[in-house]
Amino acid sequence: MKPTWLWCLMLGLLAASGWAQEPIYRCGNEYTNTRPDAKAKGCKLVEGGNITVVPATRQTRKGAAKATAGANTGSNAAAQVSASEQKARDSDARLILQGELKKTDARLQALKAEYNNGEPEKRAEETRNHQKYLDRVAELKASMARAESDLAGIRRELGRLPTSGASVAQ
Repeated sequence: MKPTWLWCLMLGLLAASGWAQEPIYRCGNEYTNTRPDAKAKGCKLVEGGNITVVPATRQTRKGAAKATAGANTGSNAAAQVSASEQKARDSDARLILQGELKKTDARLQALKAEYNNGEPEKRAEETRNHQKYLDRVAELKASMARAESDLAGIRRELGRLPTSGASVAQ
């Protein structure tokens, strides 16, 4: 007796969920299930598949005004920096870029020395396997190209920084 009730209950729930489906209309990026609104806006009926729409949270006018005012004051305060502080930031950036320039230049010189005009010295494992040697030469060449590109980029960034009163060696 219990299994019969269980089956009837399950079939009833399944049928009720099928009746609960209403036609859904799409109006641009908006979805609605009310026919009068859909016909008034000229919406199209969406067929097949289920659609789940999660509405965004709405702010009241007071909340939106407070959020806008807070965002404006925060961005203005961050945008306004004293001249002395900006000079300090620029000099720090210049020092960092100069350090990077020196490291990258040293790395490029080491790679050029190892590359030896396209004929680096063979290592022990490369005497028996010539392909390893060719792979290392190609890798050295690519590393040199990357280092040269890095140097050019760092020099561009240094050129973009405003020059300070003291002369700075590059």
